[in-house]
Amino acid sequence: MSITAALADNPIAGVTASLSMITKGGLNAVVRSLALEYAKERIRFNAVAPGVVDTPLHAGAPEESLKSASPMSSISNVEDIASAVVYLTEARQITGEVLHVDGGAHVGKW
Repeated sequence: MSITAALADNPIAGVTASLSMITKGGLNAVVRSLALEYAKERIRFNAVAPGVVDTPLHAGAPEESLKSASPMSSISNVEDIASAVVYLTEARQITGEVLHVDGGAHVGKW
């Protein structure tokens, strides 16, 4: 199980995250590749890609600004991310998946 970022699949103009997206995008690619490589052994590889999450990292940011990074105008909390991790951990038939927990931001421009 890996944690990546929704920005790796849908960058946002003005968000300077290119360096970290090199690693997150790489994780997304390797999850899919390893899933195929180890499928016969029934070893699963998945990732969760959060969008904006309510953590101390965003303590000083205006809430409306954070909400604008999601088409659902919402901010995930830690429990949302943990639930996605648990789901993928328990879902025996899912491998090679990057599960976006970002209020739909990965879908495209809104």
